[in-house]
Amino acid sequence: MVEGSMTQGAGQGPEVQRTATLRDFRVPAYVHETGARPGEVTGTAEPVEYPEGYTPTQRDLPVINRGDTLQVTVDPVAASAPVPQPVAGPGPLFVVGDVHGYLDQLVAALQEKGLIDAAGQWCAGTARLWFLGDFTDRGPDGIGVIDLVMRLSAEAAASGGYCKALMGNHELLLLGAKRFGDTPVNSGAGTATFQAAWLLNGGQKTDMDRLQDHHLQWMSRLDALEEVDGHLLVHSDTTAYLDYGNSIEEVNDTVRETITRNDADEVWDLFRKFTKRFSFRDEGGADAVRSLLDTYGGTRIVHGHSPIPYLLGEVGNEEGEDTSGPVIEGPHVYADGLAIAMDGGVTMAGKLLVQQLPLDK
Repeated sequence: MVEGSMTQGAGQGPEVQRTATLRDFRVPAYVHETGARPGEVTGTAEPVEYPEGYTPTQRDLPVINRGDTLQVTVDPVAASAPVPQPVAGPGPLFVVGDVHGYLDQLVAALQEKGLIDAAGQWCAGTARLWFLGDFTDRGPDGIGVIDLVMRLSAEAAASGGYCKALMGNHELLLLGAKRFGDTPVNSGAGTATFQAAWLLNGGQKTDMDRLQDHHLQWMSRLDALEEVDGHLLVHSDTTAYLDYGNSIEEVNDTVRETITRNDADEVWDLFRKFTKRFSFRDEGGADAVRSLLDTYGGTRIVHGHSPIPYLLGEVGNEEGEDTSGPVIEGPHVYADGLAIAMDGGVTMAGKLLVQQLPLDK
């Protein structure tokens, strides 16, 4: 797969060397809190325990600057052929993991799968494409990513396919930072604000400056989960969705109504729950997946949110022992084969994943 650099509407950029791969992945200790750090990544596959009332007001994933990832040019001639179309019925199903503002890598990955052409236009006919959320923060061009997804949604619909997206915790974070700013919220772990949490979790001033009303409206209407061809698509690897309804329709309606009410504490609680992770990992993980499948349908869950290097405990360190970045070849299937992780860790110089489903166990 080519992880490339092709800015929408611009020429191809020069090839550059990777200058950094990993940052300090540890979670800073909370103010007035002692003992284990919530969500600390130790470089092993040990379970990560969150304290009661944990809220993500501290950075819990790496923030990689825009010059820190490998960028290569995209050769239009080398782009994959368009996706083969079925004789009848819906087209093939694809899912995309967390993008986090890495527009160039997204364009390259979609081209490599034959979903868009060399000009960045939809060329996959009746194919179906789902984004699993987290379009902004940490990377250089979150608004460009949203603009691309919105445009592809229209182009795919015109071709008989579709391009749709789910609500990620970073969509809630950006919405909250824009709407509520420094308004204090009841975090359960001291005073917090959306603005502070957004900055601590990779918020980019360029995204905020370019954020327009139609972006906000689009984000606020995203579904939280969906079932497609037996795949339960969600953003976060958590069972917190069960707190919002006993059906897909009920959850999606509840999430949208919560955002519409525009209550800072309610939206913060939603964000906090969508930020929980690792529910499907370790002992009991398969049972947690089954609790969602039994409630909402489907035979397998597909999620983003937790980078695969985190799930595997392979995130490197700062002592120079690992300077190549995590090696991610594709999605991670786990929890007795019931869960598929799609966040390849693009923010830590991993891989932005685009995968056709179904995926063999």
